[in-house]
Amino acid sequence: MGTTRVCADVSSGSSKSLSQSLTVSTSTTETVNGFHEFKICGYSLAKGVGVGKYVASDTFMIGGYSWAIYFYPDGKSPEDNSSYVSLFIALASEGADVRALFELTLVDQSGNGKHKVHSHFGRALESGPYTLKYRGSMWGYKRFFRRSSLESSDYLKENSLLVRCRVGVVKSVTEGPRCYNIPVPVSNLGQQLGNLLESGKGCDVMFQVDGETFNAHKLVLATRSPVFKAQLFGPLGDRNTKCITIEDMQAPIFKVLPLTLFLGLHLLDLGMIVYSRMYHPGSSPGAPLLFSSLLTRDKVLLHFIYWDELPDMEELMGADSTLASTLIAQHLLAAADRYALERLKAICELKLCEGIAVNTVATTLALAEQHHCSQLKAVCLKFVALPENLKAVMQTDGFDYLKKSCPSLLTELLEYVARLSEHSVIASGHRKEIFADGCDANGRRVKPRLH
Repeated sequence: MGTTRVCADVSSGSSKSLSQSLTVSTSTTETVNGFHEFKICGYSLAKGVGVGKYVASDTFMIGGYSWAIYFYPDGKSPEDNSSYVSLFIALASEGADVRALFELTLVDQSGNGKHKVHSHFGRALESGPYTLKYRGSMWGYKRFFRRSSLESSDYLKENSLLVRCRVGVVKSVTEGPRCYNIPVPVSNLGQQLGNLLESGKGCDVMFQVDGETFNAHKLVLATRSPVFKAQLFGPLGDRNTKCITIEDMQAPIFKVLPLTLFLGLHLLDLGMIVYSRMYHPGSSPGAPLLFSSLLTRDKVLLHFIYWDELPDMEELMGADSTLASTLIAQHLLAAADRYALERLKAICELKLCEGIAVNTVATTLALAEQHHCSQLKAVCLKFVALPENLKAVMQTDGFDYLKKSCPSLLTELLEYVARLSEHSVIASGHRKEIFADGCDANGRRVKPRLH
């Protein structure tokens, strides 16, 4: 690649004049590459055709030119007395001074991969690419392979040869300064969908919740969630549905539905919010209401709807952000799994992995088991199994819920603790925990000591 600068005469001491008169152009030289395979069947019958006589492939296009492969069973030069086969690539179309790189490969048909390769590619060329000056110009080898060796090799299979060629036609392009500047606006599709929802135009389905109604668009629901797609447009769904009644949910909680459904979020039902209060130690009786209010705050809700990511809870919620972030991520994880929203599910799983704590890990572990989050489950098990965490976690209400809802996890937890004990080592008077995955408590790779 070369760069050419063209500039007018300027005073050596005037940087302002230089910036006004300097123009820049760039010349880029590269190859346009292509491949062709040529199978030569009936090799034994092609022998004896005579020196200088060839078998040619069909023509093929690479880099705007036609090419062909020429195989000479009795060789191209009389002085070799038919002792060698010859192989060439030829320019088959009109052209002058066509510069190109070439590669000829005789394929090992035994499957061992020991191909015979002659190539310009991947190595320095003292005189640059090869130049073909006219139609019929060739590049190749008169003594490509000794014929007696070829006929006893793995290159010949079932009386056939396979030749593969690669051509890289050299092209140069020079670009000058752009004389245009067209700004492309940032996508605002989310904003437009939000405006559509708020306007109420085109709504064709209504939700009834706790005596109140909320409107939405079937196509948006079906596009964002495969579950709603099946419910509204599937073979078992009712395409004429105009109203959907949601039982056991309060209207203030459901109020987030019209917006969240534009991103495919789950309806956070009353039972899930009560679940947060019951199984999160330290939460006050008002925690469900706090959680509901968090979700209805525009800064939290709209951020996720329009930007397809969870907001920064620390920035929005301050000191209470850790618990709030965990509660929201737990509910959204269940929602994402229910409505097959894999991206949202992955975001929530990551957030929960980052926010593991004694007072929430048991409920998070239950969610991981129920919603098939294998990595989140492994992180929770590792955290609970730590001696400094195990007793505290077992005293939480969440652990009681875990025992009732996912009793099989207790067996897995016991097995994990047992493996942890087996791999504990004493190093320099300090106890270090080695986990089943070969990492210590800080995530460093550790080689266990053999006793």
